[in-house]
Order: sequence, then structure tokens, then C-alpha cells
Amino acid sequence: MSQALSAAVRHSHLSVLEAESIHILRETAAEFANPVMLYSIGKDSQVLLHLARKAFHPAPLPFPLLHVDTTWKFREMYAFRDSFTARHGIKLLVHQNKKALAEGINPFDHGSQKYTHAMKTQSLLEALALHGFDAAFGGARRDEEKSRAKERVYSFRDRHGQWEPRKQRPELWSLYNGRIDAGESMRVFPLSNWTELDVWHYILKENIPVVPLYFAAERPVVSRNGQWIMVDDERMRLRPGEQPVQKRVRFRTLGCYPLSGAVESSATSVEDIITEMTESRVSERQGRLIDHDEEGSMELKKREGYF
Repeated sequence: MSQALSAAVRHSHLSVLEAESIHILRETAAEFANPVMLYSIGKDSQVLLHLARKAFHPAPLPFPLLHVDTTWKFREMYAFRDSFTARHGIKLLVHQNKKALAEGINPFDHGSQKYTHAMKTQSLLEALALHGFDAAFGGARRDEEKSRAKERVYSFRDRHGQWEPRKQRPELWSLYNGRIDAGESMRVFPLSNWTELDVWHYILKENIPVVPLYFAAERPVVSRNGQWIMVDDERMRLRPGEQPVQKRVRFRTLGCYPLSGAVESSATSVEDIITEMTESRVSERQGRLIDHDEEGSMELKKREGYF
């Protein structure tokens, strides 16, 4: 296949994905009384936000963004979040689990399971209940991880915010069932049918800005359990014998910095990342420690209300 034909096929494929996502965004906004878009500051959030702005242009977004803030994100992520939303006049809600913060729950003393449950799952459920949101958009994709592959586009949650895979509704011919009773809610995934490579091709096509941590640079890291963990601030606890070293690394996925592994890379542009990905045989989420802290970890977290 010639390069020109290959590019045309890719653009056609992206156009189909874009149209489907915009349809889901508009359908949800019309169908639910009080939707919100979860914003994790990563590449998928940026693509989802870009699609939402396209879907409702020239009007402002008909829903706010919600960032569930663990307080342990990379400093560059906070800077990017604040500058991007301020520059585009986007309403941003930030929610933290104050009780867990007061108890000092952190990823070092309490382990990834307890930390994630308190700072992400419980915090998210608190925020949704506090504001009475009945639908929450998220940037999860089915290709990320096996429990996410089970998800419908409309993911029904009971009045406790919990997910039961056997109670999900069929979505034949892309028809979504958004009927809920009081206290119940829906998680909505407009990027369900996208892949990681689709996301990067779309970022390149639409020139979407992303956090610089996705691009390779010299960064201070320590080797821990087979992962390169970045020393992002003074709160990082070094183990006996650990000494940070400068490595040329980047991140394929972004979360809390003590729980996110970097990969060695020389990719400094979106084109470089796409080239690197076509040669990689390693999962995008290999560096997310919370995915591997117990058997069936992500599915158990999702059943409890994790996104």
C-alpha cells in the first residue's frame, strides 16, 4: 500500500471513530440531567476533551470537568491542567478525599491497594454524590486492559456506584439504554473502540497538546521492581541503597508518580512515538503498578466503583 493510500485509509478510520465519539457525547448530554467529564490530564482525557469541544462548538461545554486529585500527580500534570483549562475557559472541579488526606494515606505507607481505594475510588464516589452527577464521561478504551474490554459504552452503576458485569445492558446496533432510577448513574466511554495507536494518530492529525511527560527527556529515576520510577518531588522515599540516576525516559501512561513506571525511549515528537509504538510488543499499562497489585486487580477495583 502506498504512503498516500495508507494515510487516506488512516484518516478515514479516524473520521469514523471521531463521528462515533461525538454522537455518544451529544446523546449523553441530551439524555442525562447532570453529566460531568472526568479529567485525568492524560492523553486520552485530552482527546476526549477535544472531541467534546468539537461536538458542542461554538457553544461552551454543557458540563464541567472533574479531576479526582490524589495530590500525588506529577508536577507537570498539575501545571498543564491549570494552564490548559484557564486558557480555554473550561470549568474545572477538583475533588480530594479530605478524610483520607487527614489520615495521611499515601502510596508509601499504605500500599497501592488501600491508597487507590481511598484516594481514587472513594474520592470519585464522593464527588459524584456531592454534585449529583447522573452520568460521567471517561476516556477508558477497551484495548487497555482485559476488564475494560468487558465494558459497554454506557456502563451502568447501581446506587452505590458499583459495577456488576452481568447486569450490563446490550448495545445492539449502537443503541444505548440510558434509563436509570434515582441514585443510579452511568459511566460513559466515548473512546471505547479506539486503540492507543488511534489516539496518537488523532493527536497528530488534530495537533492536540499533551503533557510533556509523554516525550523522552533526561529525568531522575530509580529502578524499583523492574520499573523506572521518577523522583518528582521531595516526598519520594528512597530505599536503602537507592540513588536516583538520569535516564532518557518517557511515560506511555500517567498516574500518581510513585506508581507510574517510565520507559527508556528516544521519542521526542508524536511522530517518534507512533514509530516507537509500531515496533513495541509491550502493553501500554505495564508501567501502572495499580493494575498488578493483586489477581484480577482492575476488575475488582471497578466493581467497587473505580473508573
